[in-house]
Amino acid sequence: MRLTFEQSRQPLISRRRFVGRLARAMLLWLGMTAVGLLIGMAGYAITEGWGPTDAFVNAAMILSGMGPIQPLTTTGGKIFAGIYAILSGLFVVVATGFVLAPILHRVLHAFHIERNRADN
Repeated sequence: MRLTFEQSRQPLISRRRFVGRLARAMLLWLGMTAVGLLIGMAGYAITEGWGPTDAFVNAAMILSGMGPIQPLTTTGGKIFAGIYAILSGLFVVVATGFVLAPILHRVLHAFHIERNRADN
């Protein structure tokens, strides 16, 4: 999946292509979220011995920045939860960047085109 952008001298892409670019970025975000959720579920299942439902809800809550629901009882679970929380915070920043990049690029590219028109 390529998320390349047009160069400064190229015209602004059509709205249809922009929506496609944004959809690809959102699919990338969705895929990254699914992988992050699966990592969290596996970690809780291994370290705390939780079933799929409990592992899912706790992984989803940490991934979303809310924090765990159930108390952690094992040392391994606490260490995993700490590492997972730190990586989830970084994940959210990176994933948000993937979604915002096409939007910000389009806005800045439009300003650049307008500036070039004004200079000529």
